Amino acid sequence: MQDSTLKRFGVSMENHLLQKFDDLVKQRGYENRSEAVRDLVRDALIQQSWEGNEQIVAGTILLFYNHHQRNLLEEMTAIQHSVHDLILATTHFHIDHHSCLEIIVVKGKGKDIQQLSNKLTSLKGVEYGKFTVSPVEKI
Repeated sequence: MQDSTLKRFGVSMENHLLQKFDDLVKQRGYENRSEAVRDLVRDALIQQSWEGNEQIVAGTILLFYNHHQRNLLEEMTAIQHSVHDLILATTHFHIDHHSCLEIIVVKGKGKDIQQLSNKLTSLKGVEYGKFTVSPVEKI
């Protein structure tokens, strides 16, 4: 049986980030910050549940990055070539003079795809990364 007792904890964040979060809370119609935080935690836990999983999944890795960052493109290319069997396609967009958006379509074991996403999103110069996944095989 699950413990449904609510626990309180504090969260510290910069004022500008909190203001943006409050805007998100209002925009999505949450009654309060707690509801929004619970949804964000649930989403993170669902995404994390694929890590270490042997199940075959398909998904995308979205990367927003500064293409002027030294060695970034070479590092991204080397990582992708090392796991070419997981990558179905890539699409590259020039957002502005400094910024690029890359979408990588992937398929393979959940743990392998998660490792690839972690390697790419943690590179210096990657400003935002998002891994989305869906099971290919029935659970």
